[in-house]
Amino acid sequence: MHPELATDLDELPALLEETRERAVAFLNGLGERPALSPSAAHTDPRPHTDPPPNPVPATDPQPVPATALPLDDWGGGGLRAALAEFADRWEPRLSGSAGPRYFGFVTGGATPAALAGDWLTATADQNSNSSLDGAGQDLERETIGRLRELFGLSAANSGTFVSGATMSNTAGLAIARQWLGERLGVDAAQDGTAALGPVRVFSGSPHSSIAKALSVLGLGRAALTAVPTLPGREAVDPAALERALAAHDGPCVVVANAGTVNTVDFDDLRALAALRDRYGFWLHVDAAFGAFAALVPEHAGLVAGLDLADSVCVDLHKWLNVPYDSAVQFTRRPDLQAEVFRNSAAYLGPLGERPDLVHLTPENSHRLRALAAWFALRAYGRAGHREIVERCVTGARALGEAVSGTAGLRLLAPVRLNVVCFTLSDRPTAERLAALAADFADEAFVTPTHYAGVPALRAAFSNWRTTEEDVRRTAKALARAADGLAD
Repeated sequence: MHPELATDLDELPALLEETRERAVAFLNGLGERPALSPSAAHTDPRPHTDPPPNPVPATDPQPVPATALPLDDWGGGGLRAALAEFADRWEPRLSGSAGPRYFGFVTGGATPAALAGDWLTATADQNSNSSLDGAGQDLERETIGRLRELFGLSAANSGTFVSGATMSNTAGLAIARQWLGERLGVDAAQDGTAALGPVRVFSGSPHSSIAKALSVLGLGRAALTAVPTLPGREAVDPAALERALAAHDGPCVVVANAGTVNTVDFDDLRALAALRDRYGFWLHVDAAFGAFAALVPEHAGLVAGLDLADSVCVDLHKWLNVPYDSAVQFTRRPDLQAEVFRNSAAYLGPLGERPDLVHLTPENSHRLRALAAWFALRAYGRAGHREIVERCVTGARALGEAVSGTAGLRLLAPVRLNVVCFTLSDRPTAERLAALAADFADEAFVTPTHYAGVPALRAAFSNWRTTEEDVRRTAKALARAADGLAD
């Protein structure tokens, strides 16, 4: 054994204690750590589709130091040396993304139970794909059952863990692709996507990952066809969708939204399921974070009909507050799922009537992501996670009211659940909004968007640590920044 590996093994308890102390210090400092790291706060936070920006001047830029030494001279020294360099070079640059005022990307955080579960996941280092070593696979199936119950899905839905909403949507649409072939009498997994001919995928306000998934699956971004939404909404107009379906010749896919990115709008899932029964399409629901509305009686009606979908996407590293990366996908057609993702290798285990997980996702290497979710569900149950959702919704509504009462700012949409979408009252250009966001990024982090053609910012509440005081601090910092921009 290499001497430094041997030394680290001998000193492992002490080294892990040093790591624990560093982790605890980091977590204890989250409340005051800048929401966005200083070096990132002065970059232009606009979508990549925007035209080239006029750069926002950086105050006190902090470039990343280059590692001058070649690897043979730089590497080595054991874990203690790595901890020291991490503490010196990288830890100061980490954002407060696990903290209470990081409102970008519907990020969430890691609850104590989820953090412990993730720590033990790395400790055990299981590949949970195969029944040949089945404990991890059994734990995942149990956790999927608990999640299915949490979201109000019936036992007709089976599911697996994947890395995030993008992969969950991709898996759901891959199963839909196989279903299209079944309807047309071809095997898309065997013969390729070309055997399907032109495919249409209808949606009102699809997440960007849908087009990405269609590209990956060979269906093509051009397959995505926008359907008009209801006036002043991001929810699809069922009547407009029916007209599009009536004009289309052949099977197709409809992607419904249970919680849009900008305004957390929800399609009428029951109405769409009724159209599916009439027109015969595959209904995929992107419920990345909107599925959690099912936990709160006041909001559960928003996801009524979710159980009627053919496939569902839910992202767990959002509102379940487990560490990155973690999501689940559900479907009523696991047989088609196995046709798409099956592996033909003796060492991977049998396909069988109940396929191992290796036959159900794109990943052969499948980390035991389920353990962090299992810990979170076991520790806090439905009631604990319902409280997180309720508190986030309350916080979003309070910030929305603060935005409405702040000179220079304008709320662009009602706060339906946990996202506040707003802009500047005067000259809401992408450049001015970037400057506004950068001015209070040390206090709170929000992300850019466009809504109804207007450049905007959005604050997404999903972190279990966020309190009323965090909302007040954010509102105060936002008002100060808006006032400064007006000068």
